[in-house]
Amino acid sequence: MAQVSEIDNLDRRILSMLMVDATRAYTDIAKELQVSGGTVHVRMKKLEDLGVIKGSHLFINPNAVGYDICAFIGIYLEKGSAYQTAVAQMRQVPEIVEMHYTTGQWSMFAKIICRDTLHLREVLNEKIQPIEGVERTETFISLEESITRQVDIL
Repeated sequence: MAQVSEIDNLDRRILSMLMVDATRAYTDIAKELQVSGGTVHVRMKKLEDLGVIKGSHLFINPNAVGYDICAFIGIYLEKGSAYQTAVAQMRQVPEIVEMHYTTGQWSMFAKIICRDTLHLREVLNEKIQPIEGVERTETFISLEESITRQVDIL
């Protein structure tokens, strides 16, 4: 993992610009930052090698492709030792788009995307709750995603 001292202000500015628009050309970034395109390319390679950059992704609007329900599931495990087995099985549930192993009330907390409430019920009853080690679940339906962003690195 990268040490903070290995990342300078230019690296942070390049990353910040690409976090806003990952399709932006390195030459455009270089021009704005008054460095060469090669410098941006070398910096990006260094950041990948350091593990700062985990990849790039294309984000779609789930509603635009027929997925109208976003829900969060608090998952209670029978015991903490069931985590590895449970998470391995949950990786096979495509509707789970995020999974966190947590402290506090739940053992795990998942974000799922479903077409509708019938699909949500199917995911809960037929895919998540039958998983070995899952004691019970608690579901929260999101009415609106108000903020989604990455950490401000500048």
